Amino acid sequence: MARERGGEKTVWRYKEAALSRVKELYEQYPDDPQVQALFERARITLKKSKGGFMEITPAMTKYLHTEETLRKDIAAAGASAWEKLIAGKQGEMIEKMYPTPDYRTVSIDDLRGRYIVIENARYPQEQFYGATGEYIAVGKPSTGYYFVDISGRERLGPYEAVKRFRRQVDTGLERVNTWTILGKITSITCEIPDASENKVGNYQFGWVVTPVALYVPDHCMAQYDADSPSSGVFIGEDRVPKIKESWYSVTSVPDNVTPERLMEIFVTAIKEKNFKLYLNCIDPEAGRKDIDGEQTTFFWDLHQRRFHGQYVHVTFGKARIKVLKGFDEKDDFDNYFLDDKDRAQIRKASGSKLEEAIVETRAWDANGKVVGSPKPHRLRRQDGGRWFVYDVGFRF
Repeated sequence: MARERGGEKTVWRYKEAALSRVKELYEQYPDDPQVQALFERARITLKKSKGGFMEITPAMTKYLHTEETLRKDIAAAGASAWEKLIAGKQGEMIEKMYPTPDYRTVSIDDLRGRYIVIENARYPQEQFYGATGEYIAVGKPSTGYYFVDISGRERLGPYEAVKRFRRQVDTGLERVNTWTILGKITSITCEIPDASENKVGNYQFGWVVTPVALYVPDHCMAQYDADSPSSGVFIGEDRVPKIKESWYSVTSVPDNVTPERLMEIFVTAIKEKNFKLYLNCIDPEAGRKDIDGEQTTFFWDLHQRRFHGQYVHVTFGKARIKVLKGFDEKDDFDNYFLDDKDRAQIRKASGSKLEEAIVETRAWDANGKVVGSPKPHRLRRQDGGRWFVYDVGFRF
């Protein structure tokens, strides 16, 4: 049990045999001191094998409730904007989605520029690469196909906006894989709508749909905006930063922050979806191979997923600090054997000083049960400066 260090023990050797033997002894000799001691030892071991427990207070899960409130606000704004957008296109809409217009009797000139609402577009399940582009296939041979063009800014802009909404507001959006798309007919093409490399199946004609807006009911709506730096926005995006600022319990990292306190701030930034503070906690050297911030946002997504499905609270141990490079003023042997002149000479020759702190964390789920064993996290600082988190993506 000592090796589990408070975590739940899931692999046993001879558990049933050992406990059964203790049970038999205790039932036959309940008053024997040695049997009583053995029973107590078994009881304590069995209890510890279940892992640690603690009380989860409302303050520990407040971030989930504030996030849900904002999600509902943005979802309502998105639903209203979607209804207004659809109403404004009524005179230009293709009202009947299936069967699709028959390409043998209907010309592209009759449909080009007409709008259609594509429901239950499954991405990435129905994504495929064809000879003429990258599409989402919607339909089947008996009813006809729409091929939603996902290679251009018209789709990538709104899609990136939805991803920003997920990262800033609603982690639950990650579980969504069906989309409602407002698009317009721009072309017709012939493809094998199969995502596999071998392309099993026959060629199918499909009307090419260029997205105008993406809608995820109960979550958000995003639309293409050619004037936006990112080519797309989600409805309410301009309001989100100010609303979230009222949530934040911490907004900056003090220069004299301790390793333990920095880990607390790091976790708070993740729970409160404060990406700016999250970045301020991270060692710049830790992302030295991070191209365009992709690694940083990948780790951010991992942390968000964990704090919305695996654990809700983290506790911290006391930091263990050591010098990785340079002269260590606290080394007992150096201070005992070396005089001031020796230490000064060595300090000068040793160059810059790099310190590392190890803080162990323990995660707890919504029921107050410990999740796994303590996890070590490294923090570093250079020449006595501020501490930074070095292990960015590790679970708590």
